[in-house]
Amino acid sequence: MNHTPLPTRENKQTGKEQYELKRGLRARHMSMIAIGGSIGTGLFLASGSTIQSAGPGGALAAYGLICIMIYFLMTSLGEMATFLPVSGSFSSYASRFVDPALGFALGWNYWYNWAVTIAVEISAAALIMKFWLPESSSLLWSGLFLALLFVLNFLSVKAFGEGEYWFALIKVIAIICFIAIGLMMIVGIMGGEAVGFKNFTVGDAPFHGGFMAMIGVFMVAGFSFQGTELVGVAAGESENPRVNVPRAIKQVFWRILLFYILSIAVIGLLIPYTDPNLMSGDVDNISVSPFTLVYERAGLAFAASVMNAVILSSVLSCGNSGMYASARMLWILAMEGKAPKFLKKINSRGIPTRALYATTAVGMLAFLASLFGDGVVYMWLLNASGMSGFIAWVGIAICHYRFRKAYLAQGRSLSDLTYRAKWYPFGPVFAFVLCSFIIIGQNYSAFTGDTIDWNGILVSYIGLPMFILLWLGYKFVKKTKVIPLQQCQLTKDE
Repeated sequence: MNHTPLPTRENKQTGKEQYELKRGLRARHMSMIAIGGSIGTGLFLASGSTIQSAGPGGALAAYGLICIMIYFLMTSLGEMATFLPVSGSFSSYASRFVDPALGFALGWNYWYNWAVTIAVEISAAALIMKFWLPESSSLLWSGLFLALLFVLNFLSVKAFGEGEYWFALIKVIAIICFIAIGLMMIVGIMGGEAVGFKNFTVGDAPFHGGFMAMIGVFMVAGFSFQGTELVGVAAGESENPRVNVPRAIKQVFWRILLFYILSIAVIGLLIPYTDPNLMSGDVDNISVSPFTLVYERAGLAFAASVMNAVILSSVLSCGNSGMYASARMLWILAMEGKAPKFLKKINSRGIPTRALYATTAVGMLAFLASLFGDGVVYMWLLNASGMSGFIAWVGIAICHYRFRKAYLAQGRSLSDLTYRAKWYPFGPVFAFVLCSFIIIGQNYSAFTGDTIDWNGILVSYIGLPMFILLWLGYKFVKKTKVIPLQQCQLTKDE
């Protein structure tokens, strides 16, 4: 089977080929990147507050709908990434199939989002370590964790893949154990009396708080799944993208459905939504994670320490993925002339070192900003990245819609696609509408009070005008236009 080569660079004077990215990610790496990217603190911590807000039925409905949307997004990304595996993924696709200005905005938006997220994760990891070592230095732990993430990404793409594989595997094992123990508690094998479905009938359960409460949970659920698209970014360094990417895409929906839906169902069955402990969703309060509560009710005294270790692996997994994705996105932007040229450098191990240095530096500076001035600058940086993931998802939906149109317009046959997304065009259209709804409704409560909360609106929506400014600014400077379907670049040779 012929594979589309990764971007190569050739010295025009000597003809000597320079270093390029390495295809070092195996099938197991790709599968865990897809799964690990979507399982994080949103499940381990925030799931309790979603059940408290909308009841177990409302939480299940919200997460179920997001699961369906993620499925369509992943199949859309999978079709494009299998046909054209590049590290820039949807940023490159937008430049090829829609408008270079959209690719520019999506790429910088995504890089910024993950670069700032690195600071969030190392801060969270330092807080988690204080559970065991309360007198230890946060700066020390943050520095050590940042160094660990940097080394995993600096050594080789295989080192990143291995790190992500084991980080994600810890999460997967923890969830499987949780579901197994929870089911035994529900039927009375563990934890005393069988609980059955009685907690689904407490108060006005299973649906509590009405439609608006479910909308609020819907927003939280969307954030929980951010990172799933990382498999598309990693496709460019997969050993066999035409086989490994479709396999990862097919697995991710059913595993996400299994892990999220069953976990929330177990929590909802075992803990009534009226339990005040479900309100907490803070990283520094592990003792009231809904997972911890269930383990404690099963009589497992070590629950808090176990969940603390799992959440630490989850945070490090997110930081590891974020550093990888942002470095690759910055590199492809430089390769396409949308970022400074010096960022194109790749070492002999296939690592875009300068893009990695720049990303690590921004992550470190964002972290340092959280230590000064009561963290005001840091909170603005964080708020500006808040809806970046949803904007990226909208971009994926638009790119796939245009890709399929261009593919047919140029006389190609759908039967030649190695992987074909089902239900086109419903899939990308559905994902586009739902993501747009989430973006618009980020802070709907700011508009529904007695007075409009302008500060809340500014904090919640600042990322949207920043993205539009990037898009229109590039469009104005470079005079770009929407690419006609017949001229969309469907091969790397064009």
